[in-house]
Amino acid sequence: MNHSKKELSEFRLNRANETIEDAVFMSEKKRWNTTVNRLYYACFYAISAYLVLHDIKSKTHKGAKTQFNNELIRAGKLSEEHGELYNKLFEFRHDADYEDFIIFTEEEVAPLIFQTQAFLQAISQLIKSTNDE
Repeated sequence: MNHSKKELSEFRLNRANETIEDAVFMSEKKRWNTTVNRLYYACFYAISAYLVLHDIKSKTHKGAKTQFNNELIRAGKLSEEHGELYNKLFEFRHDADYEDFIIFTEEEVAPLIFQTQAFLQAISQLIKSTNDE
């Protein structure tokens, strides 16, 4: 079954929004490592929604990060703060998922929830403006 770039982008953006809801739920349970994972993936899905809409290919998480930094941060489409957030979540998620004895705290993770929500909103606006063209 073939889907248009717009349909695929919308699917990925919806997945990002569901994933941020999962992050909030995990934060309420004080599961900070899982919250980090969900925050990262919410951003990743949103970025992949933007990239697919613009025919920008990436096969790995690192590749998506590179494309994000080139296409959205360096190009001035998103703020440096958004870039710093995604790069931090990229590292945190890796540590939370693959390193032993890494235990994130509420103080480290809770502020990232609001920042991630703002990140998703910013990418959603970029996607909307692309779709309106």
